Amino acid sequence: MVKSMRLLFYSAKSYDMKSFDPELKDYPDVEIEYIEHELDPKSALLAKGYDAVCAFVSADVGEQTLEVLHEAGVKAVLMRCAGFNNVDTEAAKRLGIAVKRVPSYSPEAVAELAMGLALAVNRRLYKAYNKVRENDFSLKNLRGVNMRGKTAGIIGTGRIGAYMCEQCRGFGMKVIAYDVYENESIKDFVTYVSLDELLSTSDLISLHCPLTDDTYHLINIDTIKKMKDDVILINTSRGALISTNDLIEGIRMNKFLGVGLDVYEEETGNVYEDRSDDIMPHSVTSRLLSFPNVMITSHQGFYTREALQAIAQTTLQNMMDAMEGTASGNDV
Repeated sequence: MVKSMRLLFYSAKSYDMKSFDPELKDYPDVEIEYIEHELDPKSALLAKGYDAVCAFVSADVGEQTLEVLHEAGVKAVLMRCAGFNNVDTEAAKRLGIAVKRVPSYSPEAVAELAMGLALAVNRRLYKAYNKVRENDFSLKNLRGVNMRGKTAGIIGTGRIGAYMCEQCRGFGMKVIAYDVYENESIKDFVTYVSLDELLSTSDLISLHCPLTDDTYHLINIDTIKKMKDDVILINTSRGALISTNDLIEGIRMNKFLGVGLDVYEEETGNVYEDRSDDIMPHSVTSRLLSFPNVMITSHQGFYTREALQAIAQTTLQNMMDAMEGTASGNDV
């Protein structure tokens, strides 16, 4: 057994400490140092003397960062998330740095937020809340549609997407899906179709696929034009699945009843930061926020008690496995 394994925890928030510290009782050989800095080529210098670093999806784990970590003696990068598109996996392999992730922590957490966004943008709950707070009890611009009887198109049917399918079924929706790998466990109530058919027949489209070269800007002006008018589009997966400029064009074409985004292309500088006192630069995100049928949340799909606990447990076990050279299904 390896003793005194030191972990430098980047971009630590109070909730990270509250979820990780209680789990350390089961990992007495792991010592965690929490810092607020995000992992990037400069802050990687702080990892000298540590066995591993823990980073999130917003970190810069590119070749330059990994080279600095290698020089510092770091043996593993532990991603406390499912996504790893921000990691240069080839550079990590070349440098002999193990990369592990949390492929599944609480699929219900993300899928439930996706459904919450769908309901919120459909019934304009965010607008209704603010109107009533100002003693405006009119119903102007709050009309939605019934979900029952509509068609839900789910792109990506891993554990999160499969649970989204179950929720849509519970609302009485017809559920269709598109995925390169079909999930046999949901075929009794989900019909797999081509991407074009899904786009052209769905009233609700929810994205639950990984970001790859093939899925980058999967939603673009061409795929948007194939969608039905008054479609609801939800993304709780990866921001770059949607071309933001094309999405804005589609909104201006009155294509969408509503758009709900927990992730978006320009989120990196904003995620988990309080920028309420900042003068925000001109950006496509600001333009998105100007539309009345768009709701954006701050990458909070994972943020439930159960999900945080699962992330902590899996990450600490990944630490043990990395230090002992044990392979697992969490290897990147």
